[in-house]
Amino acid sequence: MKGQAPSCTVHTPASLVGALEILFAEKGTWRPLAGGTDLMVPFAAGTLPFTRFLNLWGLDELRGIEISPENISLGALTTYADVRSHSLLRAEFPNLVQSARVTGAMAIQNRGTLAGNIANGSPAADTPPSLLAYGAEVQLQSLAGSRWVPYESFHTDYKQTVMLPEELITRIRLPRTTGDTFHFFRKVGTRKAQAISKVCLAAYARAEEGRVAEFRLGMGSVAPVPLRALTTEMLIQGQRLEALDDHSIAEAKQALLEDIRPIDDIRSTASYRRKVSANVLGQLLEAMIERFKRPQIRA
Repeated sequence: MKGQAPSCTVHTPASLVGALEILFAEKGTWRPLAGGTDLMVPFAAGTLPFTRFLNLWGLDELRGIEISPENISLGALTTYADVRSHSLLRAEFPNLVQSARVTGAMAIQNRGTLAGNIANGSPAADTPPSLLAYGAEVQLQSLAGSRWVPYESFHTDYKQTVMLPEELITRIRLPRTTGDTFHFFRKVGTRKAQAISKVCLAAYARAEEGRVAEFRLGMGSVAPVPLRALTTEMLIQGQRLEALDDHSIAEAKQALLEDIRPIDDIRSTASYRRKVSANVLGQLLEAMIERFKRPQIRA
């Protein structure tokens, strides 16, 4: 699809403070721009809803991956390629690495950013399910200061978020994964590579003293927003490992159908999404049960 590419204004601030000053002074006028990968299709089609962009790509304040004993903090401009190449992320957050690996082609991975994937608000984005499964938090900053928002409450409706017009995403924070853990990521699309997901699912679990101490399940492409499957999580978390069986899996599948709200669209049908989501959840739980039956080996 081709259209008349719009005439755009792009301003490059010299600092993060400079960017925040512009956003505050002209609220709602400027659209933050980082890698720009989500803008290429509407730009070429002539359907770009914004024409004034604030170029953040050169701001070093938004870069860098910081590690502490409790958390790993990723700058807003962390790219998919940065995620894929980071040794600690590969060791402790394999779902996020896998979701970065299946996002577009290499050119997209070199330019696309985590904060851009979040702020764009697409329920079909690849990294949000993994961020939800890992209990991510998002730092929002304005001239008035900064605040941390649990990522599970960041999206309020389709393409709508809790961000104020004068705020920017500056960092994404993940609690370190330790102990006896299980990680699962699955993207279902029309093909294996460079496809928008029909269903995307990521899970993180931790076992302790014979129980599922933690279980978080992030879903994409099955509701207006990326979401935590909270009803399903409640059924699994706290269960004794020996009590998890075919009956537990069947109950979890039924609960998942209460958590998700799929629709018919150009890529798939609501019926297909419900069936695939339940089937993949079954595969996930079977793999988790098998995983916790054997000792964990850390690389």
